[in-house]
Amino acid sequence: MILQANCKINLGLDVLRRRADGYHDLETVMFPVAELCDEVEVLRTDDRGAVFRAEGIAVDCAPEENICMKAFRLMQRRYGVEGVAIRLVKRIPFGAGLGGGSSDGTAVLRAIDALFDLRLPETELIDCAAELGSDTAFFVRNTPQLCTGRGEVMEPFDLLLQSLTLVVVKPAEGVSTREAYAGVRPRIPERPLAERLRRPVSEWQGTVTNDFETSVFAAHPAIGQLKRRLLRAGALYASMSGSGSAVFGLFEAAEPQIPLQEGEFLHRERIR
Repeated sequence: MILQANCKINLGLDVLRRRADGYHDLETVMFPVAELCDEVEVLRTDDRGAVFRAEGIAVDCAPEENICMKAFRLMQRRYGVEGVAIRLVKRIPFGAGLGGGSSDGTAVLRAIDALFDLRLPETELIDCAAELGSDTAFFVRNTPQLCTGRGEVMEPFDLLLQSLTLVVVKPAEGVSTREAYAGVRPRIPERPLAERLRRPVSEWQGTVTNDFETSVFAAHPAIGQLKRRLLRAGALYASMSGSGSAVFGLFEAAEPQIPLQEGEFLHRERIR
């Protein structure tokens, strides 16, 4: 079975408070990037364990630590599934705040559910995904969701972005999640994110914000400069996604011209 594991962007990200368990309560709207995908192939085998192979962009961890393997072990522990062979073709940059790894892990959960005919309800798949990580549950639904808690508490969120062009640029440098959280200052905004996102996109800049930007831009000025480049290129709205380092812009133009610098990765798609 081969699945296309797409990534996401965050439309606004408020870090509300630090929790007693060490995590943070967030409020964000996650939005799928339909055409920027990793490829995840999962096949049943006669063995008890899993074989993992990665291609494409070099993965920054040992095979046993890859989230695809963690997803298999979770499903084996919970449901007693037998062996699989997993092949990951990595195209989504990591260290970008795009949730590519989370999407890969959820793809493995979905593939195993189908291959072993588990027929898990959505609520149970979401519970499995939430055990893997904070962004992972989003990819079970893979539609615009208002996410709270660690990101695993979701409700559908309607957005009228059709006909806009989404441009995602990942600079050469990355930002680790640990670094981003170390610099963030939790706060409760005056107006809830959902209320701010109900305004036209042309009014989002300066009101729909990402709380990680202040510290990340201070430590990585090139990322802040990239956001300004997108705005100068005509973006109605530009922001860093998640904990960075990718920055995205929403444009009215079908093919906005974005000046790139050495080592930068660009993805562009028309929102449908």
